[in-house]
Amino acid sequence: MTARLSLYQKAENELYKMDSSVKTKFYDFCHLFRNDPAHPKLDLKPLKGDRRIFRAKIDPSYRALLAPVGVGPDGVEQWLVVAVRHRRLVYEELSVAINRITGEIEFVDLGVVGQSVLKRAGIQLTPDPAERGAPEADAAAEPVAAAAPVVEPAAVAPSAEPLLAACTADDLRRLGVAEALVEVALLVTTDEELDQLVAGAPRLTAEVLTGLGAGMSVDEVESEITRPAATVLEAGFEDDMGAALIRTAVTTVDDDLRNVLAEGDFRAWKVYLHPTQRKIVERNYSGPARVSGGPGTGKTIVALHRTARLAAQLQPGRDKPILLTTYTKNLTADLRSRLSSLVTPDLLARVDIKHIDILAQGILNENSAAGAQRSLIGDAQAKEVLGEVLFEYDAQRRWDAEFLFDEWEQVILGQSLATRQDYFKARRPGMGRALTRPERGGVWQVLEQFTLRLNGMKRETWAQAAERAARYEMERARKIQDRAERKAEIGGGDLTHRDDNSSAVRYLRHRYQHIVVDEAQDLSAAHWKMLRAMAAPGPNDLFIAGDTHQRIYDRQVTLSTVGINIRGKASKLTLSYRTTQEILDQAAKVVGDSTYDDLDDGTENLSGYHSLLRGPAPEFVACADWDDEITQLAARLKLWREEITRPGEDGSVRDPGGAMAVCVADGDMAGRVAADLSLKHGITTATLTKDGPQGGGEVHIGTMHRFKGLEYQKLAIIGASDGILPRTALIEKFAHTDPKRYERELKQSRNLLFVAATRARDALLISWHGAPSPFLPVH
Repeated sequence: MTARLSLYQKAENELYKMDSSVKTKFYDFCHLFRNDPAHPKLDLKPLKGDRRIFRAKIDPSYRALLAPVGVGPDGVEQWLVVAVRHRRLVYEELSVAINRITGEIEFVDLGVVGQSVLKRAGIQLTPDPAERGAPEADAAAEPVAAAAPVVEPAAVAPSAEPLLAACTADDLRRLGVAEALVEVALLVTTDEELDQLVAGAPRLTAEVLTGLGAGMSVDEVESEITRPAATVLEAGFEDDMGAALIRTAVTTVDDDLRNVLAEGDFRAWKVYLHPTQRKIVERNYSGPARVSGGPGTGKTIVALHRTARLAAQLQPGRDKPILLTTYTKNLTADLRSRLSSLVTPDLLARVDIKHIDILAQGILNENSAAGAQRSLIGDAQAKEVLGEVLFEYDAQRRWDAEFLFDEWEQVILGQSLATRQDYFKARRPGMGRALTRPERGGVWQVLEQFTLRLNGMKRETWAQAAERAARYEMERARKIQDRAERKAEIGGGDLTHRDDNSSAVRYLRHRYQHIVVDEAQDLSAAHWKMLRAMAAPGPNDLFIAGDTHQRIYDRQVTLSTVGINIRGKASKLTLSYRTTQEILDQAAKVVGDSTYDDLDDGTENLSGYHSLLRGPAPEFVACADWDDEITQLAARLKLWREEITRPGEDGSVRDPGGAMAVCVADGDMAGRVAADLSLKHGITTATLTKDGPQGGGEVHIGTMHRFKGLEYQKLAIIGASDGILPRTALIEKFAHTDPKRYERELKQSRNLLFVAATRARDALLISWHGAPSPFLPVH
């Protein structure tokens, strides 16, 4: 090999969309170029405009555009493929530069700018002279990924005010806009022109311009977008392409390239790290750290890359010093699958990937004698048992089962209160209804009997199991700490003579060196106490990814109260890679101005949350009745199916299975929708369960809880009526008896709808009959 090739992110994306024959020819081109860049067949020549860009022949129709990026430590020439283009789209105005903020290599193509803007700027795209006399391509070999959009915006009067009139060229440079696009960005006058520019601009430029176009101020963009992506650069960085290559997200061209290209866009989505994300992944933290962000901002991607980085730094061994856990059960297998694409099998084997409740069950089994284990009971069945206890021990009917069960889970189990006196002294933040000391005594008596009743049945709830597991693990951590302190007292000597059980205690150690948590907002206080005890406090011990806007269970935990200090080690992601801006705008209105915690003592909001993706506005459809709603849903699903299965330019037809989904409020409604679609409209469905979709139907149907962590190209939310979202019959009783509980229930319903709406990638339909949900932005 005499040359090493890397693929720029945009070049990789262009290749994904091209015909398989072009991909095969590109693979052959790479093999030839790596062995001999000067081979006459490649016809390697610099462009007349930017001499740092060379063009080389892939075949008579297509060209690879490359930039030399120095010589590697092994003496091999390094080249970066920045674009793969039809020869007619190779012109002099293409350029390569190093971004002044991120230090990354950026490929700039003025062909993405609308012709009306180019005319105002006095720019005329000039075909590269080397291509002017090239033979015409085969008529079938048209460029698949054209640089310039087909549809031009309507002509704009010269007097139209620039869209970014509040900004100066210096502002854009300070924010990190690519130099070649600064002046043309200031000439944009419509949203359509800005969308064209953003669609093909380098990533930081696109984020900055999107933020400014959405109304963010220069200072807000600098704080939310530019500063997190900034890198400390040394003098002369703008001429050091080799150093810039190290900072740039690229794919090394090797013998596995054919498989890489075959995987399509999903590969790029699951492995690409934006500079903001990469900083979070690669930073060394003095203790627990947290990353937050709205749906689709890549929190899970960051968590997976963080896990991969920690695994790569492990000392050799066969144990499992890293835990990757989440609250959502059906995401556990997905995490394993995606992590396997980032690490080698030997490193994957050293990561323990477990659902948080399965983790707790393992600890309980470890600490229970044979035959002494308790079986788990669901919350609904547990409340029935509590109702029976109430009937026997609360003759005055002072309490209801819902209130007591909430008190038991949130306060008594949440704070691991073991005695009546502990309960008398406990704080009850956010519980709403105040309790006098005698009332607390009465509550304790009933709940004590409830616990005894469950014990007699050899049953326990999931919350009880988590709390017991936390106590076992905290006791284990205490023994480890005691032993370390004793050892320190005697200068590190052997403690065998002082151990009660030397074989058990002498080799006792924390279970994990590092813990990574995804979907952190839904964990309970007991879960957090258990996790805190599982890893010794120290550098990079806990890494937490979550978004409190997506909290769909009534568990609000302040991390500092369970021994986890994230102050000064929290980061926020604001760019969505999954959902269009149009969907985000409407979804944000669902949560409105409600206040959200940041898993600690601060607050969280969706400020700066945006997307570079564009699409149709969500549709809100009022229906006459249930039958009308199902009929309109069926018609839309059939239309979506036609769109998804429309043959591509290469004649291929995409399988629509799993690309469409219907989301509803509860399981009964899900069953009704599935039956109606099948019997009345001939549409096959698959039901989402905790173990994934069951059935082979094209359309997935499930409750809002089941959609957590999933995404679909096209999504319908139906039955979004007042009385269902929220469930008025269930929560209205709290409006006067327990206002804080009522507000928590309302927020939980809002969060569910927010989560459901942001599962849609390209298209979203929301329908109802009767009055619409008060959470919908249609009033």
